[in-house]
Amino acid sequence: MEDERVEEPEEESAGGGIDNNPSSSNNSSSSPHRKAHSYSLPPIGRSDVGTPPSIKRNALRKHSLDEDRISSNPFIFPSKNHHHHHQPLQLGQFFTSDHIRHHNLPKPSPPRSSCSSSDSSIFADEDDSNNNPDSLSSSAIPEFVGSGGGRGIFKLPLRASVHPNRPPSLELRPRPLRETQAGSFLRTVVCASGQIWAGQESGVRVWRIEDVYCKSEGFRSSGIGGDEEAAPFQESSHTSPTVCLVADGASRLVWSGHKDGKIRSWRMDLPAVGVVGSECVSGGVFREGLAWQAHRAPVLAMTMTSYGDLWSSSEGGVIKAWPWEAIDKSLSLSTEERHMAALLVERSYIDLGSQVTVGGASSLPASDVKYLLSDNSRAKVWSGGYQSFALWDARTKELLKVFGIDGQVDLRVDISSAQDTYAEDEMKIKIASTSKKEKSQGSMSFFQRSRNALMGAADAVRRVAAKGTIGDDYRRTESIAISVDGTIWTGGTYGTLVQWDGNGNRLQEFNHHRFSVQCLCTYGTRLWVGYVSGTIQVLDLEGKLLGGWVAHSSPVIKMAVGGGYIFSLANHGGIRGWNLSSPGPLDIILRSELASKEMSYFKLENFKILAGTWNVGQERASHDSLISWLGSAASEACIVVVGLQEVEMGAGFLAMAAAKETVGLEGSANGQWWLDNIGKTLDEGKTFERIGSRQLAGLLIAIWARKNLRQNIGDVDAAAVPCGFGRAIGNKGAVGLRIRVYDRIMCFVNCHFAAHLEAVNRRNSDFDHVYRTMVFSRASNGLNASAGSSSAVQLLRSTNAAGAHSDDGRPELSEADMVIFLGDFNYRLHGISYDEARDFVSQRSFDWLREKDQLRAEMKAGKVFQGMREGHIKFPPTYKFERHQAGLSGYDSSEKRRIPAWCDRILYRDSRSVSVAECSLECPVVSSISQYNACMDVTDSDHKPVRCIFSVDIARVDESIRRQEFGKIVLSNEKVRSLLEEVGSVPETIVSTNNIILQNQDTLILRITNKGAKEKAMFEIICEGQSTMKEDGHASEHRARGSFGFPRWLEVTPAAGVIKPGQIVEVSVHHEDFHTLEEFVDGIPQNWWCEDTRDKEVTLLVNVTGSFSTKVNTHRIRVHHCFSSKTTRSDSRESSRRIQSNLLHRSDFRRIGSTSDMIDDFRALHSP
Repeated sequence: MEDERVEEPEEESAGGGIDNNPSSSNNSSSSPHRKAHSYSLPPIGRSDVGTPPSIKRNALRKHSLDEDRISSNPFIFPSKNHHHHHQPLQLGQFFTSDHIRHHNLPKPSPPRSSCSSSDSSIFADEDDSNNNPDSLSSSAIPEFVGSGGGRGIFKLPLRASVHPNRPPSLELRPRPLRETQAGSFLRTVVCASGQIWAGQESGVRVWRIEDVYCKSEGFRSSGIGGDEEAAPFQESSHTSPTVCLVADGASRLVWSGHKDGKIRSWRMDLPAVGVVGSECVSGGVFREGLAWQAHRAPVLAMTMTSYGDLWSSSEGGVIKAWPWEAIDKSLSLSTEERHMAALLVERSYIDLGSQVTVGGASSLPASDVKYLLSDNSRAKVWSGGYQSFALWDARTKELLKVFGIDGQVDLRVDISSAQDTYAEDEMKIKIASTSKKEKSQGSMSFFQRSRNALMGAADAVRRVAAKGTIGDDYRRTESIAISVDGTIWTGGTYGTLVQWDGNGNRLQEFNHHRFSVQCLCTYGTRLWVGYVSGTIQVLDLEGKLLGGWVAHSSPVIKMAVGGGYIFSLANHGGIRGWNLSSPGPLDIILRSELASKEMSYFKLENFKILAGTWNVGQERASHDSLISWLGSAASEACIVVVGLQEVEMGAGFLAMAAAKETVGLEGSANGQWWLDNIGKTLDEGKTFERIGSRQLAGLLIAIWARKNLRQNIGDVDAAAVPCGFGRAIGNKGAVGLRIRVYDRIMCFVNCHFAAHLEAVNRRNSDFDHVYRTMVFSRASNGLNASAGSSSAVQLLRSTNAAGAHSDDGRPELSEADMVIFLGDFNYRLHGISYDEARDFVSQRSFDWLREKDQLRAEMKAGKVFQGMREGHIKFPPTYKFERHQAGLSGYDSSEKRRIPAWCDRILYRDSRSVSVAECSLECPVVSSISQYNACMDVTDSDHKPVRCIFSVDIARVDESIRRQEFGKIVLSNEKVRSLLEEVGSVPETIVSTNNIILQNQDTLILRITNKGAKEKAMFEIICEGQSTMKEDGHASEHRARGSFGFPRWLEVTPAAGVIKPGQIVEVSVHHEDFHTLEEFVDGIPQNWWCEDTRDKEVTLLVNVTGSFSTKVNTHRIRVHHCFSSKTTRSDSRESSRRIQSNLLHRSDFRRIGSTSDMIDDFRALHSP
């Protein structure tokens, strides 16, 4: 029955593929006959069937919605459902499409196309069924499915509406397409006062946490590319790229450091985002405030000290301190005096490097200062680079200690590393010496000389790769953070975490992940670690691992806490918010509730892909040949993928191509000719746009997309895997392109495998090598991608590189939602003679010839292209023909008389685990084949071009709607609200006094008691402001220093810490004699004495929080300093200190309005 099909189960063991006709003989003399075939059933898409109300969808999905890799993780609360609800068909059963359809589902309608302009004319084919345009354009053809899929590296990636192995996240900014972010990539993020600020290449942007659940349709018309589904935000005017950010809650400012060396201030009090109907719209562009030229080179890091000073660092070890007094004075000036204000601050800096330079010799390393960290608990500042740190006194700006990452003190090294510049020279020497050797050995055969040249190039490639694997930065610091208990944490390469005490002593080293640490963030009793692999791990303050999950598909470069979430910024620009208590019980409820809302944010898209392959045999095709091959079929396609083989060959070319690959170069004149002429055929520039290409020696792949679909396609990456001599030469191998379409990953791989009839195992090995080792990377030279796709650069990627494999060792191709392999696979017909093959071809007995096809046999045995699908072949073998000889009589008639074969093939794999799977968020890409044929009238090469048209359904998520649903659950679900209340509790605490009087360098002890029985309490002491008593006895206005810093005459130690249940912490409050004011101009101190004899009063706030919440309880303490004429300066601080005891009593207790309560924040959040 020609139209009846049966599924070939993917779980068949090797050798257990379905035999189409067990009784058929392999005797080449047997007469051909028709028989039933083993093909898969066409998929049932949502365009074909409707889901009746009586059929319930799974409430809890089990697969990942997006591209992120999922690793089995014991620290997450996984969903219980781990099995598909579809069952595979049984062997030996035959079904028509009507038989397999649900009894109460409507009959299918023709698949719709989202972007095709019209139906195309169909190739003239040798089979009548393929000559009917209606049958081809409206229905799928049968497919053959290889065995061995669904297991190991061929296991399908998990997808779902809600990720099962990580906490549900708030998608503040869904991952944008990389091509939309040119000049506006996000590089850092900070949270303050209910806002999330991000630094980007063109300035800064800000989100208000209370607006994050709003629908953001208003941005679709604003022209902000890549942010159509992001939460509502506001952007600044254009500036130089932002490198670092510091939030100053006291001044209601955010400070940004930029690549042009400037520091800029931004007001937090911006106009609110407007609400029009149910949509949030942008509040317009805002401008900078105070700005000045801080450094000649980029501002690499900034921090605000416990005394309100702003410190910044740059290249070459430069560190500058900007006194708060100068900043405060500049901020008080009017807008008209902005230039004067900038000049005032610009000249007020203190060059800390010059402070420790004696006789031209500096105590500091000359390396770039990448990190600045303020230890407010002890009034110290940490500065550092990749290999060393320096410890400073925040008040006196005195250098206390210089030490290396191994803890050794007084490090004196210049850590600049030299690059190896000999790789290219070695390549040239090797090729040159080989060339001389060829001349001196004229009797050597051409083949031997060619082989020597190729092997020499391969050897040079391997040596370059080997050198690259020995990293000069085996141990270097990538991030630094301080926890509330005063512990310093640093993260480095290979997942190294180091714990330090406040004096710079190395305590412990931990390693919970093999990839490099990119960022650290602390809050309460937890430490969050972001890795280059995209993983986030949660640790307690003892270094114990509490949980972890794959948060993003690219490195996590920054994290910040705000509004009850910890927000993570990925290198691709996506921002996600994670609940502070994750992983935990709250995640289970959120996951289940959000999955149940799937139909509200589910969207279905449909389009067609034209894939074409051709071994061009170093020839250039005529325009008519290109039209015949691609022109007519492209009219109904939205994406066109073309793979060419043997664009250019020859030993010299291959050796030069290998040499170019080592330095990241690729392409050739012939390759460019093909790109240009195929582009003309497709009407490139008007109808189609080329989005990517990659060439490796004679292999070339390129993708074109219709302009009306282009905005939904991006993240174009390229790869190449040589399979020639030594797995280093590109005469055989593969090139690939990876793209994102509607947020789904598609990979296209053009292959040319080993030749000759008997080389079946070598071809299988070539596929296995390509599948396992293909690593995609960003194109580096425009449309022609290179950057790290040759085997040399793959080897250069150490095991610490991100992206080569997921945590469980799966190849990158395994993570794609759809993979299309095309090319000259070189599989031949076995067990048949040349004459017999010619006879069967002339009789169009393709059924019997398929039984002799090596590729089908190997796929059936599960040895190659495991789990892949191929359309029913009804065209003659495409190899080997005499050039420029039309018709089937053109098969090879030379002495070799090569047996005709289907060398040129197109195979694919989508998201289906069974052929009847429905397109959904757990099976997001479902495809069928509407055409699969060869262009037999083209005679430019010894191969015929082949093409295949796929009809693709894609299920995607509307992130804006899902974010709204997420907000509704958080705001209205009683279970969620109850858990938030529970985790947001703050232990009861008391302080020993609420009034302190200091004079004559007094030291008093403030005691803070945690009266809770179970939970730890975190405290932080800040200065709400200072007032001065005037001569008339009235106090001046209360003024806060930057970031609620202390006045210079007051020392509070420790100013932060953890109090265990039932315990008491003692805090030293000390008056320091500080009457000398040093004014700096252009870094030079201008000393002048000023006896400030007025009494002063400051208000200290003791802020107490719980482990997971941002709810704050506050104790207010007044500290009064009475000036005494008997006060004398003393070199010894200890000689004049006096300890005053205080009776323990309950202080006045109040909550101040500026504190952040997580539950109140959630209640304040609104949804349309």
